[in-house]
Amino acid sequence: MNLFHPIALALLALSFSGKPAPAPVAPVKTDTSANQFFLSPKTEDQEFIPWTPQSRLSWEDFQCSPKRGTDAVASTSTSLGIAYQVTDGQLTYHITCNFSKAKSWGLMKTDYILAHEQGHFDITEIFARKLHESLQNYTFNKKSFRRDINDIYQAIVQQKEEYQKMYDEESDHSRNRNLQYEWLERIQTLLRETEAYAEYP
Repeated sequence: MNLFHPIALALLALSFSGKPAPAPVAPVKTDTSANQFFLSPKTEDQEFIPWTPQSRLSWEDFQCSPKRGTDAVASTSTSLGIAYQVTDGQLTYHITCNFSKAKSWGLMKTDYILAHEQGHFDITEIFARKLHESLQNYTFNKKSFRRDINDIYQAIVQQKEEYQKMYDEESDHSRNRNLQYEWLERIQTLLRETEAYAEYP
């Protein structure tokens, strides 16, 4: 039996915007949108940048035209995806954590705001690792695996959304510099703590 489900569970792209300067700059909006999911190695292409520890975002990666009529100064779109298949009772899966160049934009392009945007991408990577951990610990059940995997995925996505929202709210979209720096340290700590699950397929 060979079942392949790359789409039903695999689509999620969350846009996290941000990052007003600490002065009286309005906070950035946060929105959710669908994004194309596809299987690929961790290599950059014309639209997507996969998360890797070696590469950091630059403003050149934010290729969407800035949105007018909004108080946002930047917008980052990241996606967490999964595709899986079952062959002879064996579950294999593929996880992606991508930054969308085509859907991300910046209006106020400072290093400080860019660091906040990178934080959103790093958070998505943390939850990609948590998804890998959850799937590694999953005991395959041939009768319920579709529902089980969907439940695991949706739970991780919900946790990720809540964490992204908390990041923006507590840092006041980066305007609170002290909390912004505390958050960046917290994110780096979580990346170290989840390093055992960084090599997800």
